[in-house]
Amino acid sequence: MTETLVRSEGETAPYTGVAADDAWFDEVRRLAAQRDAVLLAHNYQIPEIQEVADHVGDSLALSRIAAEADAATIVFCGVHFMAETAKILSPDKTVLIPDARAGCSLADSITAEDLREWKAAHPGSVVVSYVNTTAEVKAETDICCTSSNAVDVVRSVPEDREVLFCPDQFLGAHVKRETGRQNLHIWAGECHVHAGINGQELAERCAENPDAELFIHPECGCATSALYLAGDGTVPEDRVKILSTGDMVKHARQASSDSVLVATEVGMLHQLRKAAPEVDFRAVNDRASCRYMKMITPAALLRALRHGVDEVDVAERTAERARESVRRMIAIGQPGGGE
Repeated sequence: MTETLVRSEGETAPYTGVAADDAWFDEVRRLAAQRDAVLLAHNYQIPEIQEVADHVGDSLALSRIAAEADAATIVFCGVHFMAETAKILSPDKTVLIPDARAGCSLADSITAEDLREWKAAHPGSVVVSYVNTTAEVKAETDICCTSSNAVDVVRSVPEDREVLFCPDQFLGAHVKRETGRQNLHIWAGECHVHAGINGQELAERCAENPDAELFIHPECGCATSALYLAGDGTVPEDRVKILSTGDMVKHARQASSDSVLVATEVGMLHQLRKAAPEVDFRAVNDRASCRYMKMITPAALLRALRHGVDEVDVAERTAERARESVRRMIAIGQPGGGE
């Protein structure tokens, strides 16, 4: 049976499964308490999941919360690499993801074997991997990074060392622009959702909303176009913000315009509208929805809490090596903002 859920920003959407009503909310909270679980939801989750969670944010911030939480169980409402990162940082806790099929096209764009071959072709190089990677890739990495501290991480590497940056080509291009580093090699991976937000539709939205600010995630295919629009005067330079999801929420509260165009996955709009309800936040591409993120449904969350599935585990040796690359990242730059 298909039910219609009313979203808190006034929109409606068809949904199959359990309605996110008061009874559902109360049952989730009861089961979480019974299981001694903390519920974490990524910014791209559907509003119902965000509203029932204990914490909402980007993947790294949530993993750090998980590591510090007293709860015995972590239920990570996001995609698989995020739950893995939580397990890497919290090896003694049970980590559940409501649907183990919730993968990531960006994380899947490079394997550990791919990275080993790339390293062999560039001996002596330093590997910087985006946190949006599998545990096995993190284990082959020297330093992980987030979209907010990637520039600082690369700048921390001695100038005479080659850097292998993976897997996101658009974030890599942003880092290369900011650092001017010529010995930075970039893997040709992408998030299928962010890559689909293109420069043409960004220009069209800007023409329709000439007074709007731009919040652009650096994974987006339109990030370079946004800088061109600022360079040619189409959009004032101070209105173009290249931001991680965590930083978008911070900047939402300081928006200088009544209208903001947002280039990232559409789930982000919920937290932005909560942070600054007086601002009109609009998606540059309202079809930019990640099907993997949307696998975490109200019914899937209930299933995880009732039956303790699907549990995420990482091999001890892999987790140990991956943990070091994540810890090096946290020690550099601004660790508070995530992907």
